[in-house]
Amino acid sequence: MTLRLQNVQKAYPSGFMAVKGVDLDVEDGEFFTLLGPSGCGKTTTLRMIAGLETPSAGRIFIGGQDFTDTHPRNRDVAMVFQSYALYPHMTVRGNLSLNLEVKRIEPAEIEGRIQNVARMLDISALLSKKPGELSGGQRQRVALGRALIRRPNIFLMDEPLSNLDLKLRERTRTELKKLHETLKVTTIYVTHDQAEALVLSNRIGIMNAGDLVQIGRPQEIYDRPCNIFVAQFVGTPSINLLNVTAENSGGSLMIRLKGEEAPLGSITLPASDEVFGRLGMVGSDVILGVRPEAIAVLAEEEAGAAPAEIELVEPMGSVNNIVLRLRSGPEATADGEPVIAVVTSNESRERGEKAWVRLRPERLVIFDKATGNTVAVLSDRRWEPI
Repeated sequence: MTLRLQNVQKAYPSGFMAVKGVDLDVEDGEFFTLLGPSGCGKTTTLRMIAGLETPSAGRIFIGGQDFTDTHPRNRDVAMVFQSYALYPHMTVRGNLSLNLEVKRIEPAEIEGRIQNVARMLDISALLSKKPGELSGGQRQRVALGRALIRRPNIFLMDEPLSNLDLKLRERTRTELKKLHETLKVTTIYVTHDQAEALVLSNRIGIMNAGDLVQIGRPQEIYDRPCNIFVAQFVGTPSINLLNVTAENSGGSLMIRLKGEEAPLGSITLPASDEVFGRLGMVGSDVILGVRPEAIAVLAEEEAGAAPAEIELVEPMGSVNNIVLRLRSGPEATADGEPVIAVVTSNESRERGEKAWVRLRPERLVIFDKATGNTVAVLSDRRWEPI
């Protein structure tokens, strides 16, 4: 079932604008995630789709039909909340069957659906138990089952995994992905957890302060963020922001770190005429976004590498996060934060050691210092506009 939002807004009597003119098209069978920080408007948007909130403006279409003013019970959507919202006095079987009984579905069909959903979610042994006898993960699976058993046109999920511990969250995330690939039901998923969004989604919509600022496939969002906010929000550790100058060097773009005479990391790569045109408008002083995996940490000085000092080493198992302070001073970074590099776990480093930083020609982004918007991204070893 398709979903379309046209200029959907939500303003409260206090004047606070929770959602500012969201336009969105979700395809039939797509898993679409609204990702953003707390208070950005993603849950309010989901509640308007469900009919639990009334839009101040705009229209909501489900399957091409206008459902903007339709009562929630008539929208044929199933919502899974962050809180499990199970009836404590009923067994798991009763929680699963209640909505079907209200719709007067035949008992044999209800039982068939219960058994099918219980098998999918591995809760067959729990059917006679009540919610108070279940663990948090089991209750969450029952809540998912109560939505699945209805066979709705659209699933709406509001941070359904946030109350689970890390291991169970990862397992349930895998189950959700498998379920979606099996059922192919259109799903709108709300979360602030970028890992969930990247793993589960066909596409992601990034929200900030009521605006839907970028829509794209997970890898596209990561590689081609539209602005600094998106670049910082998606990716762990967060993207590094360096103050640099960008210069035309015979048709190639030379990146130079502020305070350094040598080109940083020898990043001198071809650029399109449009990129040079944009740089001409924003000035040579720009912000360079560098993903942590695009930074090489050297033990010895090399031409084009910037000197640094290791502040901290964070062992993460298969990789190490190395926190560095560039010796050119705090003005080298746009946010005043140290630089973080991700290296393999066998690259041994110690706190306080001298090091040199070189940039790899991959996953680099140039931002306009004034607006924070993206000017160009590095693609196939060439700078391209975005």
